[in-house]
Amino acid sequence: MTLPFDAVLCDFDGVLRFHDPVAQARIDETYGLAPGTILKTALSPALMGPASLGLITCEEWEASLVTAFTDVLGSPGRAARLVEEFAAVPSWIDEEARGLLAEARRRVPVVLVTNATTRLEEELERLGMAGFTDAVVSSARVGVAKPDRRVYEIAAERAGAAVERCLFVDDRPENVAAAVALGMTGVVYGGPTDLRAALADFISPAWRNQSR
Repeated sequence: MTLPFDAVLCDFDGVLRFHDPVAQARIDETYGLAPGTILKTALSPALMGPASLGLITCEEWEASLVTAFTDVLGSPGRAARLVEEFAAVPSWIDEEARGLLAEARRRVPVVLVTNATTRLEEELERLGMAGFTDAVVSSARVGVAKPDRRVYEIAAERAGAAVERCLFVDDRPENVAAAVALGMTGVVYGGPTDLRAALADFISPAWRNQSR
């Protein structure tokens, strides 16, 4: 059987890794902030942008968060504790998504494509994901971030596949749209069912018969 893709390129956060939303909300509440304030501030282009491009380290990004929240909370000590708690929010790997990608990897290369900080490698090791994919394209290491077309080109190159023969999976529509514009097949990820459908030709009968 001819396979529809020669490589699978996949996002990390929002597809494989998830953070505890209850713990994140609790930190906002503890420090008297509106729901979602910490995450919105941490991921703002002004603060996350340099970190995701590798222009600053993860530690420097966290220091910039302390400065930002010092202005809000009026106390460097409280701001530092907030950032420490935020960095320690529990995260986990979705095992169904991981299993589906492992099935695909038996047939074609799988490449992780993620906007990340310089701490990504440490996080992959901690979560038992080091070596799970054939390659990792981290924005902090290549100096460009999704949805810049160069990220997708780098990922395809590392997979050894033409861009039009790549499947790209991401939970952000704008990232998927950029991949599709380049010629890839894109999937906006909403859950394992989306991944299962996209990888139908790669999945063994045992996986197909699992409950969804």
